[in-house]
Amino acid sequence: MDADPDLVRDLSAAHRDGSRGIPLRREVEGWMDDLLGLLFPQLASTLIRDRGDILAGLEGLQLRLCELVRGMVDEDRGRAVAQRLFSSLGVIRDQVARDAEAILAGDPAAESLDEVISAYPGFLAIGTYRIAHHLHHQGLPVLPRLFSEVAHARTGIDIHPGASIGRALCIDHGTGIVVGETAVIGDDVKLYQGVTLGALSVAKQASGTKRHPTIEDRVVIYANATVLGGDTVVGHDSVVGGNVWLTSSVGPYSLVYHSSQVRVRQVGEMLDPPDFVI
Repeated sequence: MDADPDLVRDLSAAHRDGSRGIPLRREVEGWMDDLLGLLFPQLASTLIRDRGDILAGLEGLQLRLCELVRGMVDEDRGRAVAQRLFSSLGVIRDQVARDAEAILAGDPAAESLDEVISAYPGFLAIGTYRIAHHLHHQGLPVLPRLFSEVAHARTGIDIHPGASIGRALCIDHGTGIVVGETAVIGDDVKLYQGVTLGALSVAKQASGTKRHPTIEDRVVIYANATVLGGDTVVGHDSVVGGNVWLTSSVGPYSLVYHSSQVRVRQVGEMLDPPDFVI
């Protein structure tokens, strides 16, 4: 092979230096899979029945997290971040379990919690978000975003770890959902596929400002609705219909819907028969 020597030199240096301390993607995926599998045996590759083995598994995962963050923060801070996360795992597990219950209650097709936990992409995305958000809240760089991207790649649901989400979030189907970094979602909210909670502007200078909307408690947002802007608030107990484009606030108990005209005719009434090409 006649490889470009300059390319070989540059690649050699890049791999030698690593990615500025960023862990390998397979290590990130493996850690998240093992943690969720320990918290929820429906997701485990191997069931652990002995309490001592459970404790050993938790300790091992905490040490692995310290290794994942070693190149991004100093050793003492890495240990503190890992300790705080694992001290909060009981609370996080309870939060995710409530999300699962909300999905079960909100989807007539769901037959059991076991089905929701083991098979629903919305559950996987929310569970990953809850863990990533805890690390993001501690100011840990990069890694929370990598966790979110693992869930995004697997489910099509993109929740930034910086978003603030209340209890009992129900995601139905979920593919194509985008929740931006500064979005605020209240309690008992339900999101359908294709929903975007985004920013009105993607200008880089807007970094650090409230760019994404606030969704108050018990709001339902139907498929492919887009809600944009940091000043946009959807009041509690509102319903946002499918395909809505919303860039201004609405009060509590609002019904926001997109009006379009759908015409149904008999083929024989048309002068020229339709010629659809698919």
